[in-house]
Amino acid sequence: MQIKIPLYMLFSATLVLASCGSHEPIATTQNTDSTKLPPVEKQAPNSNYKPAFEGQTRIAGAKTTTPFKVDELVTKMGEPWAIVPMNDGRFMITFKKGYMEIHDADGKPVKKITGFPAVDDDGQGGLLDVAFDPDFNNNKIIYWSFSEPHGSANCTAVAKGKLNETAGKVEDVKVIFRALPALKSDLHFGSRLIFDKDGNLFVSAGERSILEGRAQAQKLEAGLGKIFKITTDGNPAPGNPFINTPGAVPQIYSYGHRNPQGLDINPATGELWEAEFGPRGGDEVNIIHAGKDYGWPIITYGIEYSGEKVGDGIQQKEGLEQPVYYWDPVVSPSGIVFYNGDAIPEWKNNLFLACLSGQHICRLVIKDNKVVGEERLLTDKNKRFRDVAYSNQMLYAITDDGCLYRISKQ
Repeated sequence: MQIKIPLYMLFSATLVLASCGSHEPIATTQNTDSTKLPPVEKQAPNSNYKPAFEGQTRIAGAKTTTPFKVDELVTKMGEPWAIVPMNDGRFMITFKKGYMEIHDADGKPVKKITGFPAVDDDGQGGLLDVAFDPDFNNNKIIYWSFSEPHGSANCTAVAKGKLNETAGKVEDVKVIFRALPALKSDLHFGSRLIFDKDGNLFVSAGERSILEGRAQAQKLEAGLGKIFKITTDGNPAPGNPFINTPGAVPQIYSYGHRNPQGLDINPATGELWEAEFGPRGGDEVNIIHAGKDYGWPIITYGIEYSGEKVGDGIQQKEGLEQPVYYWDPVVSPSGIVFYNGDAIPEWKNNLFLACLSGQHICRLVIKDNKVVGEERLLTDKNKRFRDVAYSNQMLYAITDDGCLYRISKQ
């Protein structure tokens, strides 16, 4: 069954979408002048901090004018963390408990994959992201990130192995990289993976939330609060910015991050974009450049959960990078993806973010590396969106409680 919105409702901004539990597609259409809409954020900020430039936060609202539909494909499939397209149109979905599942383009489960190393799945930990070797069609090698137990502590680790789909397991498993030191915390693992055009792997790692880890986000000799660039063997990628710096972790690509759970490469520019969590306020979207310091915990647009200032309570400092965009209050951005299709033309090269506490999919309209519009989709689902993926002109999104949605042109 498909429900179409009558023409007289086209000038409203109402979304009529299926609730979790229904498998029927529900169409949605929006049609307004997207150049004159107020910001989508209506709540008061947590602080009186001022942005560094116009449009850095609370940008004008945007509304999709192309009719699209939302299909709920799966419900209650466990506790997923990532959904990553495979080369043949299927998806690999990771589950925090320590396994993965292959699903087809309609969301149907095809195969459960096991054989992964033990994970510490307390709190925010578990089996997290997955990436496919650039030569996967031939070598069947996959890479995954996970919270690796180290006695009473743990760390963000990256492993590789050969996918034996017939047997439903990974083989020849090897841990190739660890973001050290290991700490006793179940928070802020970061843990997104993405390959660049040269076949090197970007890896994000959080600063583990506790003060001991927070301080290390600024230290080049520590692997916390960083984005790394590694080879498929875990070695520093050629040309890394600190590869010749004494004492520095040579795999570091950028630093000063809090909890970066979103990474994707802008198809229009080839640049690496990142999203990370702030505390109370200060969620960020950044363009990541080699060797740059992104400020945490020296500068932030957020405050402590207690209401106190973070450090000196400053938002700008020479030598520290400003976010392209930030939110206050938070939306808790996890996975991110650029829409690289033509089916919905106004979405071309827009950035989409899966928002946890925000309980929506955020669409950011990008122009000349600036955010010029923001839209919130699937707001009526009341779901914590964990990851979003692009495949074959469509978006796919998963929630913390195991729903899988597909968003496509009507």
